[in-house]
Parts: sequence; structure tokens; C-alpha cells
Amino acid sequence: MAESTRLVDVVQGRIDEFIDRQRPTLDRIAPDLVPFATFPGDLLRGGKRFRALFCYWGWRSVAGRDAGFDPLGETVDERALDAVMGAAVGLEFFHAAALVHDDIMDNSDTRRGLPAAHRRFESLHRDGGWLGSPVAFGTSGGLLMGDLLLAWSDELVSDAFDSLASRDAARSARREFNRMRTEVTVGQYLDILEESAWRTVPDHDLLPRAQRVIVYKSAKYSVEAPLTIGAAMAGGDEQALAGLSAFGLPLGIAYQLRDDMLGVFGDPAVTGKPAGDDLREGKRTVLVATARRALPPSAVRLLDELLGDPELDDDQVAVLQATLRESGAVDSVEQTISDQVERAVQALDRADVAPSARSQLSRLAETVTRRDY
Repeated sequence: MAESTRLVDVVQGRIDEFIDRQRPTLDRIAPDLVPFATFPGDLLRGGKRFRALFCYWGWRSVAGRDAGFDPLGETVDERALDAVMGAAVGLEFFHAAALVHDDIMDNSDTRRGLPAAHRRFESLHRDGGWLGSPVAFGTSGGLLMGDLLLAWSDELVSDAFDSLASRDAARSARREFNRMRTEVTVGQYLDILEESAWRTVPDHDLLPRAQRVIVYKSAKYSVEAPLTIGAAMAGGDEQALAGLSAFGLPLGIAYQLRDDMLGVFGDPAVTGKPAGDDLREGKRTVLVATARRALPPSAVRLLDELLGDPELDDDQVAVLQATLRESGAVDSVEQTISDQVERAVQALDRADVAPSARSQLSRLAETVTRRDY
């Protein structure tokens, strides 16, 4: 994974450079705008860069099939490489925007071991002794920061697509990017819908609805879309994009299922969020829906009563964790993760991708679904 490690460093460098370029503009407008450089810089200094990596290796999957391609030598198309790295950075900004908005909707306090963006704006208000509600100010500031990150993401991605030599490749990549933005936005809505509307939904529909959230809120934009955007930038045809989609979607599902497990059982030192945070937020995940199908009515009532209570103490979190384990839902989700990874690996074996990319994507499939709790 040496090349992927170098890529992560390059992406971080380009993120820092882009934010530094925004500082003079923000300073010219008003000195009060320092947080709009500082807070995004702090947020974007964390994370594993999976979306950037999948974008790059999606590009390499197609570009690397050319006999003369050498990513470390003189035969690489520097213009194309610069473009794909620009798009990869743009995807990281998009992800950061989604995290900021998600934390507001979930009323989360922390992100990547730091206060969530809206909490930082809230603290500015409180520390400054300003008028009005610190909470309302924090929410507004966080929303605007998320919107600015979205604007910067589009700026980065548009510049990357515009710099491609092939207009057909640029249009294809833009279609993939546009589809991703629509899917993740409505997927986020489906997520908050399930938290509010689940009591009105028949029990037998809860699991498929939770699975639908996973696909559109996370799986597609975390893995599948970055792969197809990169492949499209390399001029990949429909068959190439379909092959990577067949790999990326089940892997993305496995990735989100693992994330859901970490949200319930994860170590705060690993996740950057309090233990059991998803339980306090009332996430109606596949794990929860699977448990409800297996538990007796009395246990279901307890689960429904406690889930979503922001004041859950550690003992109540432990009760919910034990209930989920005893229901068999944890074992079931672990099996689903294994099945989805196997499905992804089989699809990768069938896909027409460059050998070097195949090797790296296979390793990433293991990395993104690794059990860390």
C-alpha cells in the first residue's frame, strides 16, 4: 500500500494548499471569517481518504491498462494525473460538507475527536458573550460552513473535469458526480425519515428500508461513485464503469455496515465519537432492524424505549449493546459484511481492470471493512 500512503499525503497537501488560497479572500471580506478557514482545515486534517483513494484507483483501473502506462515514470500523462488528484481532493471536500450537515441533523457533539463544526460555532457565540441563542448561531454557522465546503468541492471538481483533454470523459465524469450528489442527499433524507417515521411503518418493511438508506446515503458515494468518477476521467466506457460498480456497491454496503457496528460498539479512540453514539441518536440501522425481527416483544419494547434517548448513560448503553448481541443481530450483520465483501471481490475478479489497480482495490476491500472494536 506504499503508493496509496503517498497518495494520502499528496491529497492532504493539496487540501492544505487549497484552504490557504482561500484565506486572503476571506481576510479581505472580514477578519471575522477566520473560522471558515480554520474549522474546515481542522476537519479535513482527519479521515482515511477512502473516497480519494477509490477515485484514484478507479482512474488507474482504466488508465493503467495502456501498455506504456507508468505512474512513477515519464510516460504518465501529468495533465490527467493532476486532474484526477484534483477530483479526489474535491470528493474529500464533499465528504467534509456531508459530515458537517450530518452532525447538525444528528445533534452530534464530536467529529474525528474534535467538537463538531456547529458546536465550535456555538462556542464562539458563548465565549464572545453575543446576543441570542448560542445553539441557533452554532446551527446556522455549521450549515453555512457545510455549504461553503460544497461550493469548494464543486470548484475543485469542475476545474479537474475542465482540464481533461477529452470532453467525452469530462462529461461522463460530471454525470457520475452529479448522480452521486443527488443520491447521497436524498439518502440522507431517507435516514432522518426512518428515525422519525419508523413507528408508522410495518415491521416487515423496517429492514429493507434500512438497507435502502445504506445504499443511497453511504455505499454509493463512499465507494461506488468515486470509483466510477475516476474511471470516467480515464475515458472508461460503460462496461468499465459497470464492472467497477459491481465491485464498489457491495463493498460500500459492507463499509457502511461496519461503520454502523462501530457506531454502537466502537472504541471512541478509534471512532472519534462517544461509545454508543448511534444509540443515543436513534439510528434505525440494519443492525437494529435485524434485532427487532429476532427479539421477543418485551425486549423490542425496551429497545424502542431506550433507542434515541440523548441522555442514555453508560449502563443503559451497555444494556442496549447486550440486547443487540443476544438477539443474534451482531452475528447476522457480520455475516452480511463477509458476504458483501466476497461479492465485491468476485466482481473485481471479473472486471477488466489494470493488474496494479486490481491488487490495490483488493487490499482496500479488506481495509475499509476491517473490524476495529
